[in-house]
Amino acid sequence: MSVAEINTVDMAEVLTNAYELGDMINQSAEVSDYLYWKGRVDANPQIQAMVRKLQGKKDLFEETQRFGHFHPNYHSAKDEVLAVETELEQFEEVVRFKTAEKTLDDMLHSMSEAIAFSVSESIKVPSNDPAPKGGGCGSGGKCSCG
Repeated sequence: MSVAEINTVDMAEVLTNAYELGDMINQSAEVSDYLYWKGRVDANPQIQAMVRKLQGKKDLFEETQRFGHFHPNYHSAKDEVLAVETELEQFEEVVRFKTAEKTLDDMLHSMSEAIAFSVSESIKVPSNDPAPKGGGCGSGGKCSCG
């Protein structure tokens, strides 16, 4: 058997295992909880009306961002977005959905890290964390690039 044939067999096995892992993730309690609360949010007409209202406020705010703080409506547009977001947070379904979404995201990120770091400790794994932790170029951490 040639090296190319061995690599093909290994890649087929990796893909099979990846699909099996995807199936296990889809059958997890985290995905089930996420889908349940997403369905509750999607089915609530009051929440959907607030989501549309929020999108409208975000669109208005984006228009003011072209000029930043110098736009006369910048601060009021920003405050209106925050007010609608606060209103949305009053719904239990929204709070539970956000919690389930974060839990699922954290699980998927941990799995991505485990897979990436099993290949190399220097592989960068993207995250949805707005305040990333750790090194890398430009982050003030120890950089192994260069």
